[in-house]
Amino acid sequence: MSGAGAIGASGPTFGDGFGATGTGDLFACDFTAAMPKHDLTSMEHPLFSLSTRPDRRILHYEHNGSEITITPSVKGRATIFDADILIFCISQLVAAMNAGRATSRRLTLTAHDLLKATGRETSGDGYRRLRDAFERLAGTRITTNIATGDLETTSGFGLIESWEIVRRTRAGRMVSVSVTLSEWLYRAVLAKSVLTLSRDYFGLRRPLERRLYELARKHCGRQPEWRISVETLLKKSGSASPRRVFRAMLRDIMKKGGLPDYAMIEEAGDIIRFAPHSEAALVDMPEAAPLTDEARNRGRAIAEPGEDIYALEAEWRAYWARSGRPHLRSAEAAFLGWLKKRNA
Repeated sequence: MSGAGAIGASGPTFGDGFGATGTGDLFACDFTAAMPKHDLTSMEHPLFSLSTRPDRRILHYEHNGSEITITPSVKGRATIFDADILIFCISQLVAAMNAGRATSRRLTLTAHDLLKATGRETSGDGYRRLRDAFERLAGTRITTNIATGDLETTSGFGLIESWEIVRRTRAGRMVSVSVTLSEWLYRAVLAKSVLTLSRDYFGLRRPLERRLYELARKHCGRQPEWRISVETLLKKSGSASPRRVFRAMLRDIMKKGGLPDYAMIEEAGDIIRFAPHSEAALVDMPEAAPLTDEARNRGRAIAEPGEDIYALEAEWRAYWARSGRPHLRSAEAAFLGWLKKRNA
């Protein structure tokens, strides 16, 4: 295979372009300190199983106009721990893009680096589990109408398109692996539809804890708080537990207080409130670039007569923060687009 020589004495090689449809180029993962990143759709919707046993249920999920059908293979649905592979790949791609380096949806990665970065054992059993995870990711099929970037399509795909062991040790243990992401996921990465996770995320060993952190990170972000009913949280979590059992699990997690960055508080009316532990816990979150006078002048032309442009700017920044501080290619374009929708 062409990727077998991607790691050699001369170091890793990188693909020649950013095309979301091509797989001929190869991207080599070598950003050892890349911050963990996850795509927004996986954080919003229950794509991954929380079961520790093979989950062969077909899941159909609908919420706010989004429809998802998840069909597992005979090996079961991909689990929330299997998603670590995708998080590692996304993190590597975003780090490369931020460094101005070319990427491809076909990656080659060192298995040991992946295991270490995601807090897994590097024993023989760890490598076996990694192979099982690749097989579940490739076998789990998604059908959805969710948009990635600016494009909405109804499509079916695997969480990864394919994977291949590039190199083994003499004992048969995988050394490097080639992974081809789905075009759907790669488009999300190119659009920077991702959020930074705490490195402590990989230390969460209970599937529900991981899922709750993802939801808190997506919906609470840096806001003072986020409230959700237990019924809706059960649906968004993807848990198969009855509501009373799910509520008991939530109370146990709240008692232990184990979520990175966020606290969970039970309130009257069967409501759960999430709140950041502190501003310092989220210091790595991006800030929107300052607006130029030209952008403010263009904003005045869109705003209602007499509206304070600086007050509107503050309102937009608060809206952006509540949305989870997504990456902005242009703060000015985002502000003007928000203003046009606001005054439409």
